[in-house]
Amino acid sequence: MTKELIQYLSTFVTEDRFSLFNKIIKERTRYMTVVLEDIFQPHNASAVLRSCDCFGVQDVHIIENENEYNINPDVALGSSKWLNLYKYNEAENNTLNTINTLKKKGYRIIATTPHTDDVNLEDFDISKGKFALMFGSEQPGLSDIAMKNADEFLKIPMYGFTESFNISVSAAIVLHHLSLKLRQSDIKFILPEDEQNTIILEWLKQSIKKSDLIIEKFLTKKIK
Repeated sequence: MTKELIQYLSTFVTEDRFSLFNKIIKERTRYMTVVLEDIFQPHNASAVLRSCDCFGVQDVHIIENENEYNINPDVALGSSKWLNLYKYNEAENNTLNTINTLKKKGYRIIATTPHTDDVNLEDFDISKGKFALMFGSEQPGLSDIAMKNADEFLKIPMYGFTESFNISVSAAIVLHHLSLKLRQSDIKFILPEDEQNTIILEWLKQSIKKSDLIIEKFLTKKIK
């Protein structure tokens, strides 16, 4: 049914747009994902989403303990609608809930921080299994709970006086390096066909006005 619906909805967008969807989905991955803990600056929050889209990271996990995650549309440039955003804000401890959820899905939890005995970005081993990159707010960084429950620690080598990059720059550097490394490896990072179809269907819905009514009409005809 999903494939039939995709084929039907594809007639409501241009051929070029549908071709672009099919091209981009082949570069999307869930082998690496991003986790953002309590990011309160809309500019940085939006810039990270933009980087995730640009480097093919499909899923972003957003932890809201103290701060609500706000997006600046001028910075995000619509990137959020092409991503799967998962918000964690209902548990007593959203950070631990997020980490446990990802670990159950087989992710290694990687805390990005310049303050521990960690692995440099260039030396990070992507072959050990899929991984979730955790980023914290610029001032406080990642919480103690995130640090205590992380499986590994990752840092960007720096050679100046400044202690760290801001989160949007850090995320862009890390995602660029690891995305390139992943695409040059033999790791099968591309999404399975059923996941590709599910995402393309969502992209089509986002692109078509009143898509819910169009889909309802399609399904009604199928039943008849």
